[in-house]
Order: sequence, then structure tokens, then C-alpha cells
Amino acid sequence: MATTVQRDRGNPRYLQIAEDLAQQIRAGVLAPGDKMPSESELMVRYAVSQGTARKAVAELRPMGLIDTHHGRGSFVKSQPPTLRKSSDRFRRSHRRAGKAAYLAESEQAGKAPAVTVLYIGPAEAPSAVAERLEVLPGSQVLARRRLYFSNGIPVEEATSYLPWDIAKEIPELFAENPGGGGIYARLEDNGHVLGEFRETVRARLATKQETVALSLSPGSPVFHLTRSAQTRAGRTVEVCDTIMVAEQFVLDYRIPAGD
Repeated sequence: MATTVQRDRGNPRYLQIAEDLAQQIRAGVLAPGDKMPSESELMVRYAVSQGTARKAVAELRPMGLIDTHHGRGSFVKSQPPTLRKSSDRFRRSHRRAGKAAYLAESEQAGKAPAVTVLYIGPAEAPSAVAERLEVLPGSQVLARRRLYFSNGIPVEEATSYLPWDIAKEIPELFAENPGGGGIYARLEDNGHVLGEFRETVRARLATKQETVALSLSPGSPVFHLTRSAQTRAGRTVEVCDTIMVAEQFVLDYRIPAGD
């Protein structure tokens, strides 16, 4: 039997259906972790075409209400996005407590973090990275590429680039686990005291490679974040290039109002 939804608001049919489904999610009729009705089920329920049903479900993704996994279908989102507070996650107190930024952030959000190391070793510095490190494009640097998980779900892929002349003197930087506090703690242990972080963020659609790596649906939005870590002496000792699943994060920045 077809389900009746409001038709008098002037909105396209797929938006009306999306709103009806959204209300079911918010009311708990469709609970966290539940699999969403298939396109065939929605076609019958709302007496619409497959295209309309597909567009209705697609509307729920940017609303942050569902996750879609290739080959498995769409599910009601089971976890809220992580609040990433730039003013907190790089505090020296976290490093002294043996917690890298991602671990501290996940604990505060009540989520279980995990990291898979994809590559550690020499690499040629991409042009944008070389500019920030103030080295020639193609110069040898140390690359550390990782895939981060939150409650078992891949949420970001990050590659850190460090100047080779610094990295080669710190053996821990070549280890999968560089020790408590992460690579920033090891840099400071070796005299490179950090004074400032600079982040540049832009939103875009995931590339095909990113879609595969992060188990995303085609056309999913991501944050492309590039961070530079600079010492008190003014040298950039790391550039981190990060791709983040946009719906999994809320970025929070504290900005001084003075001159």
C-alpha cells in the first residue's frame, strides 16, 4: 500500500519523501543502525519511480542522517559527527599525557579510535608540500600515511611529510607506533619545540581513490585539510595532508578578536 505524504507544499516529490523519511529517523521509527528501505520498497510504499526513490535517499546523506556503504546499502547513522576543536586537540598537555591528537579527540567524543599505517618511508615532496616545508619540489622527505577509524568506520586518510634532515635523526618517526604523544611528542623530545599550527580547509567531492579508501558513495563530500606544524624557531617540521569524511566531523575554530 502506498504511503501518503504532503503534496501541497510545492516541493518536488523526492524532497517530500526525503522529509518523511527524515522525520521517521528523528522520531526513532528508523533507529540508529537500521538499514534503510530499499529503492524497490520505497517505490511501492510511495508509489514513485526508481529515480525518485533514489533521489529521496540521496537527500538524507548531506543531512547527516544516513551512511551509505558500497554493496551493502544505506543505514541510519549510528554515531554523531566528531567535534574537532582546533584550539584543544594539539595541546601540549595531551602529548605529555601520551596521547596523540586523534586519540585525545576520540576519547572526548566517546568513540573507539583505531589507526592503520599504510606506508612509512622516503617520498618525493609534492609541490604544495614542498612550498610549505621550504624545500624544492621532489626533494626527499619522510612520508607517514595512515587510515583512521572511528567505531570501526574509516573517517580520514592522512599523510604526514617531514623534512628528511630532521626525520633521519629520530628513529621513532620510522616506526608504526612512534610512542606516546605521537610524532609531535618525538619532535619536541628532540628539540623541535612546536609553536604554531596552521590549517587550510576546503570542501570538495571525493575522488575515485578516496571513495574506495574511505568506503564512500560516489559524489560524497570530503574536507581536504592541510596542516603545517611550525617550531618556535620558525621552521616548518611537518605538513599533514588529510582527507576527512565531511559528514563525520564538525570543525570548530577559536579566533582571537584582538589585533
